[in-house]
Amino acid sequence: MMENTKVRNIAIIAHVDHGKTSLVNELLKQGGAFRQNQEVEDRVMDSNALEKERGITILSKNASFYYKDIKVNVVDTPGHADFGGEVERVLKMVDGALLVVDAYEGPMPQTRFVLEKALSLNLKIIVVVNKIDRKDSRAKEVVDEVLELLFDLNASEEQLDSPVVYASARFGTATLNLNNSGKDMTPLFETIISHIPCPKGDENKPFNMLVSSTEQNDFLGKLAVGKIEQGKLKVNDNLIVTNYHDETKNISFKVQNMFEFVGLKRQPVAEAKVGDIVCIAGADNITVGDTLSDKENVNTLPFVKISEPSVEMNFMVNNSPFAGKEGKYCTSRQLRERLYKEAVRDLSLKVFDTENADTFRVLGRGEMHLSILMENLRRDGFEFQVSMPRVLYKEIDGKKCEPIERAVIDVPDDKAGVVISTLGARKGELVSMHSTNNRTRLEYLIPARGLLGYKSQFLTDTNGEGIMSSVFDSYGEYRGPLQRRNFGMLVAYETGEAVQYGLFYSQQHGKLFITPGEKVYGGMIVGTNPRLDDIVVNVCKTKHLTNTRSSASDDALRLEPIQKPSLEQYLDMLDEDELLEITPKNIRMRKKTLDHTIRGRENFRRKNGV
Repeated sequence: MMENTKVRNIAIIAHVDHGKTSLVNELLKQGGAFRQNQEVEDRVMDSNALEKERGITILSKNASFYYKDIKVNVVDTPGHADFGGEVERVLKMVDGALLVVDAYEGPMPQTRFVLEKALSLNLKIIVVVNKIDRKDSRAKEVVDEVLELLFDLNASEEQLDSPVVYASARFGTATLNLNNSGKDMTPLFETIISHIPCPKGDENKPFNMLVSSTEQNDFLGKLAVGKIEQGKLKVNDNLIVTNYHDETKNISFKVQNMFEFVGLKRQPVAEAKVGDIVCIAGADNITVGDTLSDKENVNTLPFVKISEPSVEMNFMVNNSPFAGKEGKYCTSRQLRERLYKEAVRDLSLKVFDTENADTFRVLGRGEMHLSILMENLRRDGFEFQVSMPRVLYKEIDGKKCEPIERAVIDVPDDKAGVVISTLGARKGELVSMHSTNNRTRLEYLIPARGLLGYKSQFLTDTNGEGIMSSVFDSYGEYRGPLQRRNFGMLVAYETGEAVQYGLFYSQQHGKLFITPGEKVYGGMIVGTNPRLDDIVVNVCKTKHLTNTRSSASDDALRLEPIQKPSLEQYLDMLDEDELLEITPKNIRMRKKTLDHTIRGRENFRRKNGV
């Protein structure tokens, strides 16, 4: 075995909002990845439009910088639990990880998840306690909490001795001693070089590489990204593609182009060796988990098993009265082709055909995972409908079991009571509770379906001051039926254009989603009402004209300000008998059965068990 002493491969792992991407920004800046006069935007690694809008990392990214004469390849990973599949597949590329933990919040659900994956691969860990500049920082206590977490996850003695670096990504400083604030990131650079091992492998053996991620390029086609496990690779070498889980896969191709990551850019190289993370072009049907081997010596490498999905939805062709008016791609063939293409790129996503040719069953890691897919589809011109999110049940030892989430909730002390009451009704089990600095932290084990549709209510109950995050914990015994929502809907009576007169009298029944001038159709949902039953309203109703005019009475018809729900809020509200119509221009909620008479009969039969 030989060591590539001039290379280090690391991943940045953490819970969402603990400062991973900001930390990578500073490492790249101080590692010379940018010119002296180059203008660098915040969160430069979040290149996707949705990532910039939402302020979260969705896709893992590769970059590199130099410290002294050593190249450090960095992989920035998502922090949200719904994109955990991105973390799981890239950890095979690296030899160590920076575990970033907020100096106030400490270890959170996703911290446990990503750390457990890293420890199972025997990666070297460096604990980075970030945001030490916060006024409410409690860095020393957080280090103790991380140590407890390592004990809980059965870390080895070596992993328990992981070095701790205190950092402020905001100010670009790091230190090994809290009494010294530090001037730059040098202490972190030094710790990476000294603690993270250099990649090992035999350069004289035949070439072998596991594909950890793929990219699509308009000119070069599919690009396979991975770390070279053994051997060397040159442009124009002949390789063969195999897969550990698919013995029938056997594809030959020639390496047309090869790139390495320099800063944020890909730079062409003619040759690469053990430990290098490279990007290879030449084969269009490469997927994540494939092995690239020398043509004369095929050696298929095992690939880490990605955690299973926990939520499913039906994606279907739009059949509303407004179908085909706003989208570019509206057919079942186009929708099917795109969904299966997404499933190849995202291993956490599963797509299945159903008995109905216009409906596809899509399985994902959570509501956000699937909502990001929907948002990408609508931005690319697709028009479709989706059903209510449902959790996936399993039968274990003859018992019906459901996914249980570990939720950590941080709320002001005076709001803890209402949250405990609500989660108790949603079958949540309170595991721990403690209070510091006028805020209470609650830890729950709760069925995944108990959290579906809860986010909007949680923000209302805590006046927007609450923080909630969750991650899949295990499958547990089914905990009984749950009421999905405690309100009903306002349903449009007829097709037409909403007018102020009709909206004014409709708003007396509840909160509206629409404004004057918007087109509606019979059976479309236009608002919510506090009663559990649906109310049919006529938002297209106009005032009867008479010979008498009164401008004062017209001026009195004042509408309350509305707030259109976001895609996630619509998904939270959806019930069994409803669909969400998604187009590039609009998002509309509707009843599955648009006809009021037929829908009334169906509701009567359902309530009376007929």
